[in-house]
Amino acid sequence: MMSLLPTSRRFAGRLTLATRSLSTTAARFDVKKSVSKIYGSADEAVKDVQGGSIVLSGGFGLCGTADTLIGALAKRPEVKDLTCVSNNAGVGKFGLGALLHSGQISKMISSYLGANKHFEGLYLNGEISLELTPQGTLAERCRAGGAGIPAFYTPSGYGTAVQTGEIPIRYKKGGKEVEIAGKPREVREFGGKGYIMEEAIKGDYALIKVWKADEYGNCVFRYAAQNFSGAMARSAKMTIVEAEEIVPVGSIDPNEVHLPGIFVNRVVQSTVPKRAEVEVLREEKGSSPSVGAMGKDEARLRRERIVKRAAKELKEGMYVNLGIGMPMLAPSFLEPGTVIHMQSENGILGMGPYPTKSEVDPDIVNAGKETVTLLPGASTFDSCESFSMIRGGHVDVSMLGAMQVSASGDLANYMIPGKMVKGMGGAMDLVSNPDATKVVVVMDHVAKGGKHKILDECSLPLTGVNCISTIITDLCVFQVDRAAKKLILTELAAGVTEEDVRKATGAKYETSPNLITMDE
Repeated sequence: MMSLLPTSRRFAGRLTLATRSLSTTAARFDVKKSVSKIYGSADEAVKDVQGGSIVLSGGFGLCGTADTLIGALAKRPEVKDLTCVSNNAGVGKFGLGALLHSGQISKMISSYLGANKHFEGLYLNGEISLELTPQGTLAERCRAGGAGIPAFYTPSGYGTAVQTGEIPIRYKKGGKEVEIAGKPREVREFGGKGYIMEEAIKGDYALIKVWKADEYGNCVFRYAAQNFSGAMARSAKMTIVEAEEIVPVGSIDPNEVHLPGIFVNRVVQSTVPKRAEVEVLREEKGSSPSVGAMGKDEARLRRERIVKRAAKELKEGMYVNLGIGMPMLAPSFLEPGTVIHMQSENGILGMGPYPTKSEVDPDIVNAGKETVTLLPGASTFDSCESFSMIRGGHVDVSMLGAMQVSASGDLANYMIPGKMVKGMGGAMDLVSNPDATKVVVVMDHVAKGGKHKILDECSLPLTGVNCISTIITDLCVFQVDRAAKKLILTELAAGVTEEDVRKATGAKYETSPNLITMDE
């Protein structure tokens, strides 16, 4: 019988020679002009974008926004009636705000309006259409579009106005009546739990910002600037990338490529400087935000009481997601040395405190678009990965604010129909798996004028159904028996009586026989 050993040796030798030959070729390789994806300018790269197109725009607030490409498109006012898909629509005239102000956008598919009063006004006055979509669903719809998956089922939005289609897509001029109603979702049950069907998003164009790109279109993102961009780049017919650095082929380690060149059609040099949307700083020698973040005088004391109690929900080694506002302040009141892993839905695990002035990095922001830092051992990833962690129940505690909560654990925190639309952002995803992730609400007990926020049933559109486990206010702590759908008063703040709580609460509740003082 013939021995295989000599053949193996000869093959290994040929493989070594071939590898050396490839390495030598790569070292002196010049990219042919015919296959290079580099364009001379952003104007040239967007010159054939057509009106009426679906444009996917990466970015989260102003983090990772393709401002060079958006600016070039804004110089073509004849390109109108665009449907733009983005988490939000920029700030002022920055980001997609430039196209809102130029009147080139007729419809937005977004999760969050936030403080963009111009966007909110256009929608409420019937001047623009809006398909309000949970943030994790938005990311997954784009991912599915690029993966050839036409639709999928998600728990996010089940039992809410997203499911029923009660969020108007467009109002008639003046905002008094609905012109285009929302689309109800198909509902299915899996394992005894409700899910809604969402359809994939595919774009005509994607405008994407990256850190590095080579001439073949291989791209690398930087920190939290990745967000939706990778998914959007994969789901467009024509993906146009602006890069902070354009490097020769072979300069990017294959292990470090986030977006392979097969998904990229054009690459231009990014020229617009990056900016931080909300610059929040800490003192040079401390790690806590300024006390001004909690307000002043009575309001500050009230919120400090809430946040101190909220910090007790965070235990050593937990993975936690803290909403903007008061929840973000809870780590400041942890025992020194306590290790928790803070997750931010825009793509950070291991988020640290606010930066000093010298540490500010526009590519490192939290879910509120505030500047933050990364702790040793942190990781960054895209929005699809982030919401897989959230919906999959890998986060131990989710802490949010609220406009209203109900006795059965329902949450409402994103809109007042016809008056105020902030958008749900990632909140519907964050409360979508309450069997695995504990949902804690922190809020003032009553609204302005003493109006009840804790009710038998919420009157505002719901963010989540039967999802809350604990409610922490300036007056007390309620535990929610989610199975029995009832509230149990377990703690009173110092100096507060049960009668005070009853007057301030618009819901029935039971009192624990082991009622304690909140500060103990």
